[in-house]
Amino acid sequence: MIRVAVVDDEALVRRGLMVLLRLEPGLDVVGEAEDGAAAIALVRREHPDVVLMDIRMPGTDGLAATRALLADPDTAATRVLILTTFDLDEYVFGAIRAGASGFLPKDTTPEELLTAIRVVAAGDSLLAPKATRRLIEEFVRQSPVPEPVRPPGLDLLTDREIEVWRCVARGHANTEIADELVISYATAKSHVSSLLAKLQVRDRAQLVMLAYEHGVVTPTVE
Repeated sequence: MIRVAVVDDEALVRRGLMVLLRLEPGLDVVGEAEDGAAAIALVRREHPDVVLMDIRMPGTDGLAATRALLADPDTAATRVLILTTFDLDEYVFGAIRAGASGFLPKDTTPEELLTAIRVVAAGDSLLAPKATRRLIEEFVRQSPVPEPVRPPGLDLLTDREIEVWRCVARGHANTEIADELVISYATAKSHVSSLLAKLQVRDRAQLVMLAYEHGVVTPTVE
């Protein structure tokens, strides 16, 4: 059973989402919250597997709540799925940096939303690497990237792991990495797992973000 919490400042949106989720086998709605502060309290109390998080809310917004939840060891295991009005909203970039597992536009279909919940609950990133790359490149072009915090494991990466990291940042799946670097699929997958562990990030979406922040790759010129 996947335990889900719903966070949105619009009561009608919250209730509609909750009705949809309660009708779906395998999902259990454990609570709702109208702002970020209430969301933090809810997650600390119920420890849901997935939070559907709106970003633009009065008081503590969804981005601040995501940062707080994923920085707290007691709630960091919860997966955050951002619901947003705009695909290239600057807040989405901030949400990825904070550790959110993906984002969906609010006009997504019920089927897509239900699939997304299951994807992130399984520990995967909802953002395909290529979509993540396009999002981050667009943001970097428009806004200077703040000085990033250096990941503690950055100096521990091997030359091969950096090559794999560049492939991930270009949107390559493990099979494409294996073909490009002439290694086995299992080896490519192992290198990606090592990157996640050494850089202490949750998924491939954050690997892409870190690659641009630390100059491992640069945005393409249009």
